[in-house]
Amino acid sequence: MALATRTDRKPPPTRTFWGSTVGKKAVMAVSGLIMLGYLVAHVMGNLKVFFGPGEFNAYGHWLRTMGEPVLHYEWALWIVRVVLLAAVVGHAVSAYQLSRRDIKARPTPYAHKRRRASYATRTMRWGGIIVALFIVWHLLDLTTLTVNENAQPGHPYENVVATFSTWYGNVIYIVAMLAVGLHIRHGFFSAAQTLGVGNATRDRALKALSNILALVLTAGFVSVPVAVMTGVVS
Repeated sequence: MALATRTDRKPPPTRTFWGSTVGKKAVMAVSGLIMLGYLVAHVMGNLKVFFGPGEFNAYGHWLRTMGEPVLHYEWALWIVRVVLLAAVVGHAVSAYQLSRRDIKARPTPYAHKRRRASYATRTMRWGGIIVALFIVWHLLDLTTLTVNENAQPGHPYENVVATFSTWYGNVIYIVAMLAVGLHIRHGFFSAAQTLGVGNATRDRALKALSNILALVLTAGFVSVPVAVMTGVVS
C-alpha cells in the first residue's frame, strides 16, 4: 500500500525568516550596515587623492594586491565585490517587497493625515533608485572606464580628474552623494531600531550619530569633485 504523502511539512527556517516582515527588515538592516562600512572605507580611500597622484595610484594598486601572498592578485577585491553585490541585492529586494506589503496593507488612503515625516524618510524610495542608477554609472565611469572619455587604464588619479573635469560628471556624482547622505541619515537609525540597539535612552544619541555619519560621508565624497573643479586637485 502506498504511503500517504505528507502535506504538513514545515518550511525551512531560512524561508520562514525571509518570508516574514521582521526577516526582511533584518536583511535590510544588516545589508545596509555592510554597505555603510564599505562607504566609510571608500571615502577614506578617496581622500587620498589630496596627497597627489603617487599616493592615490599606489592605493589603487594596493586594492588589487591586498591579501597577497595568501590570496592571488585581485582575489580579495573580488571577495569584497561579491559581498557588496549580495548586500546591494538583498537590500533592494527587501526594500521593494516591504514597500509592496505596505501598499497592500493599506490600499485606500488614510482618512486623516499622519504627522509629516522627515524629508529623508519621504525620499528614501527615490533616493534608493538614484543611488542604484549611480552605482551603474560609477562602475562604467571609473571601473570599466566605458563612459570616461579621457580614461587611462592603470591611472586612477588621472581618471578621477578626468571625470570631475566634466560638468555632467560633477552633477551626477554630487546629486548621488546627497541622496546617499539622506539615505544614511534615515537608514542608520532605522537599522539600529530593527536590530534592537535603540531604546528610549539611546535614541537621541543614535539620531545624532546618524546625522554625523551622513554629514561626514557626504562632505568627504563631495570634497573630491569640488577640489577638482576649484583646481585644488589637478
